[in-house]
Amino acid sequence: MINILDQDSFLAQLEHQQAPSEQKEQIEQVAKDVIKNIRRDKDDALFYYIEKFDGKLEGDLRVSKDERQAAWEKVDQGVVDALTRAANNIRRFHQKQLKESRFMQHDQDIVSGQLYTPIENVGIYVPGGTACYPSSVLMNAIPAVLAGVTNVVMVTPERFGEKINPILLVAADIAGVTDIYKVGGIQAIAGLSYGTETLPKVDKIVGPGNAYVAAAKSLVFGDVGIDMVAGPSEVAIIADETAQAKHIASDLIAQAEHDTLARAYLFSTSKTLIDETTLELEKQLNVLPRVEIAEKALRDFGGLVYVDSLTEAFELSNTLAPEHLEVQVDQPLDYLRYIKHAGSVFLGHYTPESLGDYYAGPNHVLPTSGTAKFSSGLSVDDFVKKTTFLYYSKEALQQAKDDVVTIAREEQLDGHAEAVIKRFED
Repeated sequence: MINILDQDSFLAQLEHQQAPSEQKEQIEQVAKDVIKNIRRDKDDALFYYIEKFDGKLEGDLRVSKDERQAAWEKVDQGVVDALTRAANNIRRFHQKQLKESRFMQHDQDIVSGQLYTPIENVGIYVPGGTACYPSSVLMNAIPAVLAGVTNVVMVTPERFGEKINPILLVAADIAGVTDIYKVGGIQAIAGLSYGTETLPKVDKIVGPGNAYVAAAKSLVFGDVGIDMVAGPSEVAIIADETAQAKHIASDLIAQAEHDTLARAYLFSTSKTLIDETTLELEKQLNVLPRVEIAEKALRDFGGLVYVDSLTEAFELSNTLAPEHLEVQVDQPLDYLRYIKHAGSVFLGHYTPESLGDYYAGPNHVLPTSGTAKFSSGLSVDDFVKKTTFLYYSKEALQQAKDDVVTIAREEQLDGHAEAVIKRFED
């Protein structure tokens, strides 16, 4: 069901997973065609693809105020309260990320600094496939609202007569979403990127989606900003003999149930724990509603890896650069210094990744497929632009003149040099 690996077989499996596939090329071609047509034909193409991929749309593309208000009556108050508390935690965590513009007075003749200004229009993609994700609404929208984004536009599909789950509309209200549109997939990304008669153009698109959405985001990047190109969800767990197999198994399953491409690994110094986890996986999977999805993910993209030391475990984890890293060891805080590459880290035996997915505050939109080696999870920074500014008096420029002219001429850019020299000619 799940592979028991040594270090070499894990690295070989990882290399195989990272190899380009023919399927990826086919997905990119589909995305190119849809984007090209929507960019050219606007609403005509947008509604054609909505009907083709999700079924004929009933009613307006935009979710009305009445529809949003009615959703509150359909969601249990206990669920509303849980979402509200989660939103408060997320808001509190991201509030600390806000930065003020910097004004640096070097002396009376030189001033420099950096302005922090919000992006004006942001599109938030919320998946509408095999599961419903109000947590994604909160995680994407709250940092944008905190940053001061003027228009936070959410897209999520109605699929073959199934209305948008009211919990998504309630979450959107709690998070401060401006407008909601009933569209998903490549067509949503294309519409937000270039605008149509009914779907507004935005400046940046954030939020996770399937392989088609990821391909579309990569193709429109440059015409709009994106947060990242998300791959399959991942978890790596580093555990010693103090960990409990039932916790490990449940955390691996929690990741594997996302989809059949999800990756879930355990790196452990305890052979006993690995054996016990194997038994626990079989036991817990037997009562899991999404058992087929989880079993396939664990079989094809998972593994229990025995390591000689925790140092080796962290080395393998850093090679993987997982989206989520759980550290279930004695004194976990002592091991933070060993972590080089991970999207988000969960420390201790009572900090499951589920806590971060829904409630605790840190963002769950995280780098995948090894991109944690050079990128970070979603934050307020993703919705803010940084603009530097500079002031020199005539006297300050006079002091810098010779150096600027020297460097400009060394680069054979005489126009740059003359732009300084002209200011001191009679």
